Amino acid sequence: MSFPRYPEYKESGVEWLGEVPAHWDVTPGRRLFRQDRTPALPEDEQLSATQKYGVIPQKLFMELEDQKVTLALSGLENFKHVEGGDFVISLRSFQGGIERSEHAGCVSPAYTVLKPDSSLHGRFWSYLLKSKGYIEALQSMTDGIRDGKSISYGQFGAILIPTVPTAEQTAIAAFLDRETAKIDALVAEQRRLIELLKEKRQAVISHAVTKGVNPDAPMKDSGIEWLGEVPAHWDIAGLTKYIPVLVDYRGRTPTKVDDGVFLVTAKNIRDGKIDYSASEEFIAENEYEDVMRRGKPEIGDVLFTTEAPLGQVANVDRRDVALAQRIIKFRGEPGVLDNYFLKYWLMGTFAQSDMEQLATGSTALGIKGSKVGQIRLCLPPYNEQVSIARFLDDELDNLDTLTAEAQRAIDLLQERRSALISAAVTGQIDVRHLAPAPQAE
Repeated sequence: MSFPRYPEYKESGVEWLGEVPAHWDVTPGRRLFRQDRTPALPEDEQLSATQKYGVIPQKLFMELEDQKVTLALSGLENFKHVEGGDFVISLRSFQGGIERSEHAGCVSPAYTVLKPDSSLHGRFWSYLLKSKGYIEALQSMTDGIRDGKSISYGQFGAILIPTVPTAEQTAIAAFLDRETAKIDALVAEQRRLIELLKEKRQAVISHAVTKGVNPDAPMKDSGIEWLGEVPAHWDIAGLTKYIPVLVDYRGRTPTKVDDGVFLVTAKNIRDGKIDYSASEEFIAENEYEDVMRRGKPEIGDVLFTTEAPLGQVANVDRRDVALAQRIIKFRGEPGVLDNYFLKYWLMGTFAQSDMEQLATGSTALGIKGSKVGQIRLCLPPYNEQVSIARFLDDELDNLDTLTAEAQRAIDLLQERRSALISAAVTGQIDVRHLAPAPQAE
């Protein structure tokens, strides 16, 4: 959908704004927002200004992030009071704009509290201060603060921002509330689709490695309650019965260098593949023989992460790599256990459940190499293993394609959202007559 432009424009003289409607003006941020140093009230709840959730109670933030709640308001006299509708400059505002608080409470001395002028419509400024152009302007003012220093009120106040009639701010905010809600609903649908595809992926793997791909195969009771029946000609054994080569790479941490032999870490092993972009670490070539003295990788070997995260697997697809700690390397008995079937077995729900039961650890689950043999394995005849692995390769490729398409849709929708916000708050489109009537009034 295309939107109309204003009848007349003028040059703002501000790089990030460009041309603005002829009846708009520009002014330094300090003219519209004053710094508020009101001390925290005794009853104030501590707030956190976050990129992800906005300004919310710190207790809620810790719960959402699944972190231990340890609130301590010692030195409360240094905290600053926040009213609902105030804006807060967080330590990382240069990355994602300045947050508006819907809550009353207090923030630590590390934050700057901004009190908007009474002529300002809060929702309009929530959009503008998080728009792409403004964030880029903020970044240009804050070069050099990325080492942990906070943004000063002086830096914020020096940035030129548009002055927009109050009624127009209200109309633009109402329009953006409506349009971004539509986009957010579409994004939510795509994210739900990705979750369904993820569930489908897991179900396809788990069914194939426990029931096979022949629906007419005779079945037998596995003797394991929740596994149920398996094909009658399959064997069930401990995992390492058919793995003559198992290498645990626990040991000293190798010296990292800027360029050398690629080091595959637990971070690189995801969803059955080695993602070389997830973490890029290298060791010196002259250390390779020592680091890999327990066994060098061969194409097809199964890599298994023992913790952080537990139970991720992938097949080796190149030999010129080193393997880091928290990785165990499997190689199935030739002609008996196919490495690609083994990977899929370990990805299945049954094997993953075994791992969790055998794992230990309070903060991060991990499994010892000595316990890996207790993970149970369903073993079809070798040729059937190969067929199952090929079947899963094709099925997962299709599901991954659908997932990638859904993610591309999300990316395009989010780009559309960002562009729409930027266009509206800088006056590149005229939405005054497109806003919902009640809010605009």
